[in-house]
Amino acid sequence: MKAVLARVNLPDFGMPLGPPEMSGRVYASRLASLIDRVGASGLQILLIYADREHSANLAWLTGFDPRFEEALLILLPGRTPALFVGPENFGFAATARIDLSVVPYPPFGLMGQDRSRTPPLADLLRDQGVAAGMTIGIAGWKYYGEAESPSAATWSEAPSFIVDTLRAIAGPSGSVVNAGALFMHPTTGLRAVNEIDQLAAFEFASCHTSQAVKNVLFGVQPGMSEFEAAQLLAPVGLPLSCHPMLTAGPHVALGLGSPGPRRMERGDPFTVAYGVWGALTCRAGWLVANAGELPIAVRDYVDKLAAPYFLAVAEWYETVGIGVTGGALDAVIRRHLGDPFFGLFLPPGHLIHLDEWMNTPIYPGSEERLVSGQALQVDIIPATGTPYFTANMEDGIALLDARGRAEFAERHPAAWQRIGKRRTFMEDLLGIRLKPEVLPFSQIPAYLPPFILAPEMALVRDP
Repeated sequence: MKAVLARVNLPDFGMPLGPPEMSGRVYASRLASLIDRVGASGLQILLIYADREHSANLAWLTGFDPRFEEALLILLPGRTPALFVGPENFGFAATARIDLSVVPYPPFGLMGQDRSRTPPLADLLRDQGVAAGMTIGIAGWKYYGEAESPSAATWSEAPSFIVDTLRAIAGPSGSVVNAGALFMHPTTGLRAVNEIDQLAAFEFASCHTSQAVKNVLFGVQPGMSEFEAAQLLAPVGLPLSCHPMLTAGPHVALGLGSPGPRRMERGDPFTVAYGVWGALTCRAGWLVANAGELPIAVRDYVDKLAAPYFLAVAEWYETVGIGVTGGALDAVIRRHLGDPFFGLFLPPGHLIHLDEWMNTPIYPGSEERLVSGQALQVDIIPATGTPYFTANMEDGIALLDARGRAEFAERHPAAWQRIGKRRTFMEDLLGIRLKPEVLPFSQIPAYLPPFILAPEMALVRDP
C-alpha cells in the first residue's frame, strides 16, 4: 500500500455551540471512588497538591483549579475534604463541585502579600487530621517507579515545605508516599477511564484546537510574522494545557517554541500546535506549495518522510481499539518508522486528559490493554534531526464500547453526528478504516498536507 498526494475536500463537520455540562453526580461519584481507592491502597489520609500548571488531579476531583496560586486538598475518609488556598482563590474556590471546607493559607499566594497572621502549616494540617504514625499519600502531577529509584514510592514532586512538614508530623512510625498512581496509572488510575460527559467535553475541546490549527493551515502565508500567523488560531479562551506553539525557519527544529516576530519565508519548515484541557492538535510540514519549492536536498520529503509517516499513523488508527495492547500499537509504528532516520524517541501515543499527557500504556512490549472510556492522543513524532525536519498530524480520539456509544449518542447527539462524519471522511477519502469503538474528535482527522501553502493537497492511502 502506498500514500499519495491527492486533492481532498475537507468537510466542515460543524462546531459545537457550547461545552457539555458536567453534573454534580459525576463529581460525587469520583469522590466516592477515590475514598474507596484510598482505603484499598493502605493510605490513611490523602493530600492533593496543585498549582497553575499542574492542577489536573485536583480539577478532576473537585472542578476547582487554582489561578495564579497553589492549592492543597486534604482528604480524610469520613470527614469533609479541606481545601487550602491562597487569598486570591478564596472566593474562586466556590467553583468546586463537591462539598469542601475552604482554609485560607496565605503562603500559597503571590510574593509580597500579607502573611503575618498565618498559622504554622503543621498546626493547620493537624487540624485536618494529619497525625503521627499515619501512612500519608500525596499526589501532585507525577509518580515514579523502580527505573528511577528503588525508593521511588517516597519520591515527591510536591513542594519540599509541604512534604517536609508532613514527614515531621508522621514521625518515624509513619510515612509519606507518592499517591499519584491512584489518579494517573495508565490502566488502573482513576483518570485513565472517562465518563461519557467527560469525553463529550474533550470532543468540544478538540473541535476548538483542531479548528484553530485548520485556520492556520488554510490561512498562513509567506511574509507573515509568526505572531501574525498565530492570530489565526483565534482562541475562544479555554484553559490551556500547554503554551501555543507556532514557529518556522531555522529555529523550528528545536521544538516547543512560541511564536515570535520573525517573518516567515517560502521554503521554511513550519509547525503549529495548540492545546487546551482535554485536547491538542498539531501539524508540521513545509511552507511551500509543491516539492519544487523545497530546498534541493529535501525535495524527496514526501517519499522519504511524509508518506511513510502517514502510512504508519494510518495503520496505528486501524489497529487501536478496545483490548489492544500498548505493545501492539508500539510495534506498528516501529515496523514502519524503526529506521534510525526517523528518530523516534517518545512513545507513539498516550492518554490525554485535562493535562496534555497524563500517562501512556504504549511502549515496547507493553501488555497493558486499552479499555472503553479512554481518551488517547495520536502523538507520533519523527525527530529526524536532519534537514528533512519532521511530519506531524497529532489529534485526539476516544474508545467506547457499544453500550458507551449508545449512551454518548443519546446524551450528545450533535457531537455524535460530528464523530460519524469524521469516521466516514477518514474511510472514504483518506482510506483509513476505523474499528467501531474508535471515535475521532478532530476537525482535521488524520488530515496531513505536507505542503502548507497547498492545504487542499493531503496524503491519502492508495491501495
